Amino acid sequence: MPRRLVPDNLRTGVERTDLYDPKINRSYAELAAHYATLVDPARRGKPKDKPRVERPMPYIRDSFWRGREFTSLQQMQQAALAWCTTVAGRRSSRALQGASPLSVFAEREAAALAPLPRRPFELATWSRGTIGPDIHLKVGKTLYSVPWRHMGRKVDARTTAATVQIFDNGELIATHPFQAVGKRTEPGHYPPEKVAFQLRNPDWCRTRATELGEHVAAIIEDLLQVNAIFRLRAAQKIIALADTYDPVRLDAACAKATAVGDLTLRTVKGLLAAGLETDPVDDDTRPGDGGAAAFLHGPSRLFVNVVAMPTADEASVADTATTDAAHPGPGQPGRGSDAGVSA
Repeated sequence: MPRRLVPDNLRTGVERTDLYDPKINRSYAELAAHYATLVDPARRGKPKDKPRVERPMPYIRDSFWRGREFTSLQQMQQAALAWCTTVAGRRSSRALQGASPLSVFAEREAAALAPLPRRPFELATWSRGTIGPDIHLKVGKTLYSVPWRHMGRKVDARTTAATVQIFDNGELIATHPFQAVGKRTEPGHYPPEKVAFQLRNPDWCRTRATELGEHVAAIIEDLLQVNAIFRLRAAQKIIALADTYDPVRLDAACAKATAVGDLTLRTVKGLLAAGLETDPVDDDTRPGDGGAAAFLHGPSRLFVNVVAMPTADEASVADTATTDAAHPGPGQPGRGSDAGVSA
């Protein structure tokens, strides 16, 4: 490998020309670092600073390409290698005072080259973007998560065929396997309070519910049998009640909710809040419809404090008595009279 490269000031290689401190394209600079070589762009307006690499192109076109057809890249590369060693490398060159390129390379240039590294260079593409409020950065057609502390910051992304690395002001903050399209999320990138929620998937809920009691496990299993992803929050909340109430009470509440046929979060939570989880279930209690909260004391308890209304005949007799009392007949004392009062 040459120890010094002198390119043109092309935009893909040199982002800013400067005699003393040129800014080299990031990917080009990585290539130079990988091969331990110096990129030293030609001076502006000095084309002779760089080697005359374009001059051999007509010779290559006429000697190698003319009259040839190739069916694959591999076939073309093999033919080019053979042509370089048997034709181009052995020709007499006027620029080399009649010597052949192969002989000059063997005598002078080979010893001056640096050895190639063992690992081949991996081309990378750089891009820049802002981390969104969902702690993800869009790189190409894919969203990649970033630690939540960097949310809202402008960062750089380095993309290769295998990985995507994200840098904040030069510091590597996230690495993901490359994905052409979609979304890649690392749970540890969320804030601590969000990590627990992300990890509490249906399998975790079932395992934790089994630890809390058989009736808790039964309700959680029922919730997650159909549309588990949409009922996951309810399952998580039932399990979270163990942080507020004793697990024994929670299991008892789940048992009672199962007995009345209403396996919902609202019923379990209501039983615990009212302290009714250990009360016996009435024999005439019927299962709820699964949609609204069940009446937990049974229908007989609904009318315990209701006073019976009089029948039509009883109401008529009561009205007659009231009228007679208000308007007494002749010889009968009325309300407010002084009859029966001694003179």
